[in-house]
Amino acid sequence: MALYLFEIVPSTHERSAAQAIITAVVEAAASASAAVLESQVTTGNGRVFTVVEHDGDPAALETAVRQGLESAGAAEITGPDEVRLVGAEIEDIRGLSASADYLVEWDIPAEIDMETYLTRKKANSPKYAQVPEVSFLRTYVREDTVKCLCFYDAPDEETVVRAREVVSTPIDRLHKLAD
Repeated sequence: MALYLFEIVPSTHERSAAQAIITAVVEAAASASAAVLESQVTTGNGRVFTVVEHDGDPAALETAVRQGLESAGAAEITGPDEVRLVGAEIEDIRGLSASADYLVEWDIPAEIDMETYLTRKKANSPKYAQVPEVSFLRTYVREDTVKCLCFYDAPDEETVVRAREVVSTPIDRLHKLAD
């Protein structure tokens, strides 16, 4: 099953707007024979990140989701971008509610291809043990290696920053996730 990432900016920063977007994506995905794997909302409800499982035509998924989001009040929609899950299994994520505290976006440099990314990730992951108060949960890396989204449980932003420094990986955007 392929995974696709949608990044959505609600037209307002109210919790109800983010919830309406999540509901719209769930319904639109179902109409395209797809299912939402997970949705995460940033604190302040400024961004919704949704990963959808889909085996069919990505264009059909895109059409369905964009049509559903038009009525839900999305100001901006990015995706679907095919992603690969790293550091977790799909079965472990299905049905989770907001299970991460922070999301880090890293815009991967053009010279890093998927094989290089995965090799680097495997070599650096054990270093997270140097910052035991942080739990690395999972990463979604775009198949075109434009960027990745890394999810963490951590007490604060500074701890996430330390963990990223330990694995020698920058942060382009750091989001606290809504409870």
